[in-house]
Amino acid sequence: MKTFEELGVSPEIRRAIEEMGYAYPMPVQEEVIPYLLGENNDVVALAQTGTGKTAAFGLPLIQKIDVSKQYPQSLILCPTRELCLQIAGDLNDYSKYIDGLRVLPVYGGSSIESQIKALKRGVHIIVATPGRLLDLMERKTVSLATIQNVVMDEADEMLNMGFTDSINAILADVPEERNTLLFSATMSPEIARISKNYLHDAKEITIGRKNEGTANVKHIVYVVHAKDKYETLKRIVDYYPQIYGIIFCRTRKETQEIADKLMQEGYNADSLHGELSQAQRDAVMQKFRIRNLQLLVATDVAARGLDVDDLTHVINYGLPDDTESYTHRSGRTGRAGKTGTSIAIINLREKGKMREIERIIAKKFETGVMPTAKQICEKQLMKVIDDLEKVKVNEEEIADFMPDVCRKLDWLSKEDLIKRMVSHEFNRFVEYYRDREEIETVGTNEEKKAGKGKKNGSRKAEAGFMRLFINVGKTDNFFPTDLIGLINSNTKGRVDLGRIDLMRNFSFFEVDEAEADKVIKALNRTRWNGRKISVEPAGEADENTGRKKAERKTEKPERKKAEKPAKEPRRAKPSREERGYTKPRGRKDDWKQFFQHDNDLRGPEPDFDEEGWAKPSKKKNKK
Repeated sequence: MKTFEELGVSPEIRRAIEEMGYAYPMPVQEEVIPYLLGENNDVVALAQTGTGKTAAFGLPLIQKIDVSKQYPQSLILCPTRELCLQIAGDLNDYSKYIDGLRVLPVYGGSSIESQIKALKRGVHIIVATPGRLLDLMERKTVSLATIQNVVMDEADEMLNMGFTDSINAILADVPEERNTLLFSATMSPEIARISKNYLHDAKEITIGRKNEGTANVKHIVYVVHAKDKYETLKRIVDYYPQIYGIIFCRTRKETQEIADKLMQEGYNADSLHGELSQAQRDAVMQKFRIRNLQLLVATDVAARGLDVDDLTHVINYGLPDDTESYTHRSGRTGRAGKTGTSIAIINLREKGKMREIERIIAKKFETGVMPTAKQICEKQLMKVIDDLEKVKVNEEEIADFMPDVCRKLDWLSKEDLIKRMVSHEFNRFVEYYRDREEIETVGTNEEKKAGKGKKNGSRKAEAGFMRLFINVGKTDNFFPTDLIGLINSNTKGRVDLGRIDLMRNFSFFEVDEAEADKVIKALNRTRWNGRKISVEPAGEADENTGRKKAERKTEKPERKKAEKPAKEPRRAKPSREERGYTKPRGRKDDWKQFFQHDNDLRGPEPDFDEEGWAKPSKKKNKK
């Protein structure tokens, strides 16, 4: 194992990182640092979160800064405010013993005037979100003409969030002879495309396999009925009393609802989503970092940049629409050499997504066994006992109270006292689960039934959302990031998106009901790769054609009228006499005649001795 000195890191930086506890470089640092310290080296680094990426690009950038020149020399782009602050804080720690080096975080949600003032005083490294940096560029308050190194951290997430146009505009103002460093968790087609466009002879460095989930993470799935998802979540949380994790939800509304339910039922939980003010978000994240919160219920975007190393679990309350987002979620546990668990609670409709995720991470989900009420109560009992064992006894502080306490409890035996201490915490779980029915996981038979019952792939939109049809799909190279970019570039303000279903020649997506009309009007004025976009409310749609059943119903009568003449030739068939029938046709309801001994009806008895009586007749050749 190499040391930081052998990698070429300067003494000033080594002194700072040693004080931070960095003894030896992590694999991504060992690969990237020497390469970045060279000249004109573009890099695409594929590594999961929590693998030491910030130090991998941060240490070389700091070392290459000329402190005597008071202008921006390096630019780091990242998707969220939280990650922006995290990176800037780490860089300041790494450069602790380099006098005069200035790092400026630039992000939305804070005073732009103070950021402008800091830029005027002179900075060496800018850490920015694309939106705020573009704003500063438009105001002519920042120049990127002196930038020598550009880092795009979590580039896949920036593209997923619709920042493609912003990144294009920013890189257009950066000198062509720059070094470009692209860090991503996965190698998606979009990442490959941006690498081709903006990097020159880039070295690809992969830590682990491409698109692989963290090796230390165990992936478990519970397939349950939709009505049982919340109860399943409760059982999982109760079964792991020491859990310290994030529960990911798809929408802000769902996030708040789940958090409220958990808090009402006594769980140490809180929510994190975009509808909270920045002060509220900062307060929640701080509580979670210092473990004053046990469970954080969050959306993907809100949790971005939340750097916590000791998470035991990540729980997916449903799978993300973008399957690659799963790697980001699961990568938040099992960090720094520790093991972690990523749990997915899904219904039958999400089985397809699960298989796609298995393909991306190159791992199979383990089928979770639903904890029984007895197992949960046993786990909780042992937690109470463990907590009692670990209680620190403050002899001096309680000495004055002990005589009264002993006198109060003197009538209890040792065994009775232990029982009461344990039951104080244990009883609420016993009472809750005493009469609870066990939750059944969905088996293969039910899966088949559900598959048969699903017709034409039609879905109902989530409550508060409207499902829309758009006339482009996979054959048009149209992906979720493209849809997000299309909406962002043609609408003002924030538009909440729900589920996105990409088909071959068309797609469906969900938007907030209040924003649906605005989105429809805006997108119907646009084009995609030269094709006119058509967006309308989705009815019960046919997956194969994308046409509404309602439209088909109106067409059916016209088709029937047009087809009637084609049926006429069928009526011109030969008469019964021409076909060899001599007796009149009996009435349809005169069935009793066949049970009467009437020789005329029965006909003559066949001669079984006659040769060839049972041979099948030759079929007439069809012309």
